[in-house]
Amino acid sequence: MRRPASRGFAALLFVVALLPRLYVALAWAGEPVWDGHYYDFGARRIAAGFGYSDDLAIGGAPAWHPWCHYPVGYSAFLAAFYRLFGASSHVAAAANASVGAALAVVTWILARGGMSEGRARVAGALVALHPGLIVYAALVMTEPLAALFTLGAFAVATGLRSPRRGVVLGALVLGAGALVRPQALLCAPFLGLVALRTMGDAKVARRLAVGAAYAAAACAIALVPVLPWTARNCRVMDGCALVSTNGGWNLAIGAFPRATGRFETLRSSDGCREVTGQVQQDRCWLEYGVAQIREHPARWLALVPAKLGYTFDHESFAIEYLREARPAAWPEARRVASRGVLSTVHRWLVAASMLGCIAFARGRRRDVAAQAILVAIAAALFYRAAGDAPSYWPLAVFAGAVPWLPLPGRPRFGAALLLPVALLATTIVTHAVFFGEDRYHVVVAPVFCILAAAALRRSAPRAS
Repeated sequence: MRRPASRGFAALLFVVALLPRLYVALAWAGEPVWDGHYYDFGARRIAAGFGYSDDLAIGGAPAWHPWCHYPVGYSAFLAAFYRLFGASSHVAAAANASVGAALAVVTWILARGGMSEGRARVAGALVALHPGLIVYAALVMTEPLAALFTLGAFAVATGLRSPRRGVVLGALVLGAGALVRPQALLCAPFLGLVALRTMGDAKVARRLAVGAAYAAAACAIALVPVLPWTARNCRVMDGCALVSTNGGWNLAIGAFPRATGRFETLRSSDGCREVTGQVQQDRCWLEYGVAQIREHPARWLALVPAKLGYTFDHESFAIEYLREARPAAWPEARRVASRGVLSTVHRWLVAASMLGCIAFARGRRRDVAAQAILVAIAAALFYRAAGDAPSYWPLAVFAGAVPWLPLPGRPRFGAALLLPVALLATTIVTHAVFFGEDRYHVVVAPVFCILAAAALRRSAPRAS
């Protein structure tokens, strides 16, 4: 049975998280740049009643032109605020700050289902005071909202007494989050873990069968919020697209001959010269990317460490975004120092997250030995990561993989902790396949905070 929520702590946590985010968002925000420009433009169009679109000049007259290259969810979220309060940078800043504050509260709510109240409060406080997440409030970018939806879905799924209701409602929230970040759908099968908490000592075959049934149901239910948007795309675009049309584009970026492991601009000369619509373009790049992987699988696999390195080794995107928007406000010394602070905090959290997978084992020699080996592996990874060429992505892989292993003496990992680990694991796989940039780890920053707060718990009882 879940503990009753502490409304006082929730309110305090929200305020503590909100105030620095609101200050940074209002004081530092500038003109939306890079992808933020398109998110903001899309939000303004939706708020003005034109839908997710722009205008094209055809025969000298403007013509309505629908979009779906980027996922619609974040622009639709901003559009609601723009419609109520006006389309301005201050409105976007307040909305982003509120999302970041809510993320701290949701992280605490989710964490308290899998660890002690004190540790859960530490997890929420880490998110509230995370400098990278605070700075991110000044950006018109999707990652905090994507994290809020995904962790919110996990909190709903694990927080209700009825596993069936939890899976249904959690899957619906996850599906809504897929409109912000389509990769959220990869977490849907893991909602089947919620079913296992009421099965007691049922046989393994029975547990697997019930878990698989819940997982399949979650996958189907998660599509319910998505399908109306899919139907819209089929109706107004040049073909059907589930959510957006940047999947093939992203695959090609991670596989084409000029691929480096991070974002590189595709040109028509790279492979798709004659395309007339967004869906056709995406399908062309998808076919091109798959063909490149088939023809040069070794080259594609060799890029995986670089992709994960660009994703997890440092934290610089937020500072570069702000500098692009307001160059005069970010002289080189301030830029370098700020990047250093954000990267250092991120790296220490990633390192601490490994300890969330390790128990403070006592008693049985087998348990103590297994956990001691994990400590040695974690120490070796950290020693290597902290060298002259920082490489922290193996630490993130450790944190995303070890909780799934049935090792002796392991700490307790119920659904409330395994689901965030699933988000981390699917993020690792996604960017190993496509390409990496450090902004993509922002979605899993709360997961690192949860695992850091869970460091060195006691071994779970053997019956679990």
